[in-house]
Amino acid sequence: MNSEHKRQNIHTNHEGVVIKEVATREYEVMYKNLVDEFSQVALLENVKEDDLRLASPKIPAMRFGLGEVVDAFDRDGWWVGVVVSENSPGTYGVYFDLYPEYKCVYPASSLRVHQDWVNHKYWPSSLYN
Repeated sequence: MNSEHKRQNIHTNHEGVVIKEVATREYEVMYKNLVDEFSQVALLENVKEDDLRLASPKIPAMRFGLGEVVDAFDRDGWWVGVVVSENSPGTYGVYFDLYPEYKCVYPASSLRVHQDWVNHKYWPSSLYN
């Protein structure tokens, strides 16, 4: 299960597990990689049903092309970005709308093919766009 945060046109996905329903169409989620800053235990958060997704299927990718939309794992979540350079074999420069002045560099192991959630199903961005 992923919860998707869509604030200011910034999309991130955080992996977690639904613990229980807390209200109609709202669930308590325990995150896999996020911790509560005070207790230092797995973060619990109430998430609306519309923001929940099944975990995306893994699509193996050995290489990424320039202009390809990818998800980069950074700061405890998956962030949507665009490949803008291949710095050395297996490392890529990725641009994020959130930080237009920066190009972050990631090893291929920290990137995955971005998939769009359309009609309750995942589609690789290259097929959907």
